[in-house]
Amino acid sequence: ILTQEKPMEILKNGDVVFSNVKALYPKLNRTYHFSSEQGKSVPCDALADGAAYTIDFELDKKTCIDFDKICTRVYKEAADADKKKKWKADPTYLPYKDTGESFTGKAKLKGAYSGEATRPPVQKDAERNSLPADFELTTGSKVNVWGKLFAYNTGAVSGVSFRLKGVQVLELAEQGEVDDPFAATNGFSASDAPKPSEVVADPTGGLLDGKQADDGLNDEIPF
Repeated sequence: ILTQEKPMEILKNGDVVFSNVKALYPKLNRTYHFSSEQGKSVPCDALADGAAYTIDFELDKKTCIDFDKICTRVYKEAADADKKKKWKADPTYLPYKDTGESFTGKAKLKGAYSGEATRPPVQKDAERNSLPADFELTTGSKVNVWGKLFAYNTGAVSGVSFRLKGVQVLELAEQGEVDDPFAATNGFSASDAPKPSEVVADPTGGLLDGKQADDGLNDEIPF
């Protein structure tokens, strides 16, 4: 069981858990991929190209430095063990972003491997109860993130990925405003909207304003 006394722990099986980190742009309720047409990540089938469950999370500088050391070790061990491919001295990609001012970890689980859909990442509440499959984690929530590091070498690129296994939600942030494509113009103002008591229901049950009435996830979870 995770003690949560350290910002990052390496478990006996090699898994890594980050404790009490702020979730950024989590996409765990289903698989998503990047749409070049829309210029953003959109929901998709698990077998679609680029489909994945993803979450970024804030790291402090010291934890990021320690994480880099672990990633480097995993990469070197994989390179030394591979007698068939030539590995670059250093990985091209690492599962974190360092801007010099902020540090962000990146965890990802592909929607499918070898044409077979993966099981979604585990999602638990603070008391280790399972959350609904369609639960939508929000940016700003405080979480524990559980995953495993894997080194890879395609020949063209090499690196280390942090394969997401699960998330434990410690504090859930409120849902933020959703971006929209609209521009401001003259017309109706929110301040002119009728109060709830001013909206009259019609006999059919609708409202007169038009609104209707109303793989690797089999491991022991460390949370």
